[in-house]
Amino acid sequence: MAGTILTIVGAAVFLGAVMTLGDFVWAYFNVRHTAMSGVLHGVAMCLCLGAVVGARAGRLLAGLLAGPLIGVLAAGAFYALAPTFRWGAMLPAWMLFWICFALLQHALVRETLPRALGRGLVAAVASGLAFYAISGIWTNPPRGGPNYLVLLLYWSFAFLPGFVTLFAGAPARRGGATL
Repeated sequence: MAGTILTIVGAAVFLGAVMTLGDFVWAYFNVRHTAMSGVLHGVAMCLCLGAVVGARAGRLLAGLLAGPLIGVLAAGAFYALAPTFRWGAMLPAWMLFWICFALLQHALVRETLPRALGRGLVAAVASGLAFYAISGIWTNPPRGGPNYLVLLLYWSFAFLPGFVTLFAGAPARRGGATL
């Protein structure tokens, strides 16, 4: 149990750091928001999230391969919805990738599909609510520029419910061959 808690918190802080680094890159290099830069950002984030899910399952390479595909799917969903919902499209895209990562975990460990889908839906809603709670980092950014420690805490908070839902009580590894 203590190992699972460390894995969950470590994963949330790791992804929080990845996203904070991404925020730094966007701000420091004054990256212009285009569909291509947004997709690349989503791919990088999901590569790291895929690595976490894959490493936990003992199948790092599979996670590294699937993560970017999920990133393209989630970013594509955002850009498909953005003309109608603008920044509000981030929430369903965020929720979609949690469902996809639950399905990835299902593919990597022995867990039933209904249970994996349930995990994905709960992760999507719980993490979606946390994500919505921190959405002010885009909708109302500080005038003095980003505070990266605050961003790290916010991002870690946003990822935490997803990892709790995906990992708590779920099998960590599957026996047999690995990819």
